[in-house]
Amino acid sequence: MASDRLTGNLLRVAPEQPVGDDDPIRAVLAAYTRDLVTAVDETLTDFLTAEVDALAEIDAAMGGFAATARDYVLAGGKRVRPTFAYWGWRGAAGGDEPLAPVLPALATLELLHTFALVHDDVMDASATRRGRPTAHMAVAAQHAAAGRNGDSGRFGEAVAVLIGDLCMVWADQLLSRAALPPGRLLAVRRGYDRMRVETVAGQYLDILGEADPESWSVDRALRVARYKTASYTVQRPLLFGASLAGVTDDDRLTAAYTAYGLCVGEAFQLRDDLLGVYGDPVTTGKPAGDDLRTGKPTALLVLAREMATPAQLRELDGTGDPVTGPQVARLAEVVVDTGAVDRIERMIDERVDQALAALDTVAVDETARVALAGLAAVATHRRA
Repeated sequence: MASDRLTGNLLRVAPEQPVGDDDPIRAVLAAYTRDLVTAVDETLTDFLTAEVDALAEIDAAMGGFAATARDYVLAGGKRVRPTFAYWGWRGAAGGDEPLAPVLPALATLELLHTFALVHDDVMDASATRRGRPTAHMAVAAQHAAAGRNGDSGRFGEAVAVLIGDLCMVWADQLLSRAALPPGRLLAVRRGYDRMRVETVAGQYLDILGEADPESWSVDRALRVARYKTASYTVQRPLLFGASLAGVTDDDRLTAAYTAYGLCVGEAFQLRDDLLGVYGDPVTTGKPAGDDLRTGKPTALLVLAREMATPAQLRELDGTGDPVTGPQVARLAEVVVDTGAVDRIERMIDERVDQALAALDTVAVDETARVALAGLAAVATHRRA
């Protein structure tokens, strides 16, 4: 990894510099992330090659199924969770510790992420992810093309559930390969298990919100963001990384990472809410406006309803009929007019400021401090 060159660049960048298309923080972090992504992807590729081969020995069809799961793990993505985990580890361990012993643990988080994405896409009936058909849609299309018996859609959903389950098992297997003392690995595992439970809790609240949007509030939408996104995207990966370095729950660094992670994780989800309505599908890899079509009670849309005039609220409530393309565009305009978008942008900025303040309360490896400051900006002011 080109860590020495990138460390020097990072330390010359002021963390409070605003993020833009030509921002050096974004450029330097992207360069370092490429190195880290390469290491994570190589670890995943080596592990998954052996696992696919082993399953192919059971039956040729199992080999094809496992290969599909492998392809979804390796199909791009920003590798956000391994990146936060790396800097959580680096912030505690410093720059002299070798990466190889903890690399399987960092890669584990990408398998966990694939499990969550594949299941989430089934629950949301999403058609695309990362610019390609979701797992259940791709498998359904293969089923239909082969002329097999039964409902193709139902078959695709069932196989996608199994793909997610397999990724969860693979994650457990890969985590066990981290070269750590047994006691430390057990502590890492406890935090990892808590992250998985919180992810399920957040996903359940997300589904409940869609079924009962009238009872939702901004506070409850933020609670969903906290558990569905903040926990397993930023906060828990950071703490996971710290535990890889031997940091305990009562350490001051744990408290600082917790505060930073919650703030950046919530801001990450708030940005996701905005991108879900106003993002460019070519960049995000997902269609824009799905939340408006389904009436999903995100913080953005709940806030828009709270801030709306009576006339705006009537438009947001609609007629109960399915929302069409032109109506989605109009609803997006109404949300802006309520002032909700500006409020969400302020909430994002406030959380980033709070996250950086939390980092200032503890001693942490200086390169990691600057990197985490840059990641807070990049993760919350992204286009995809």
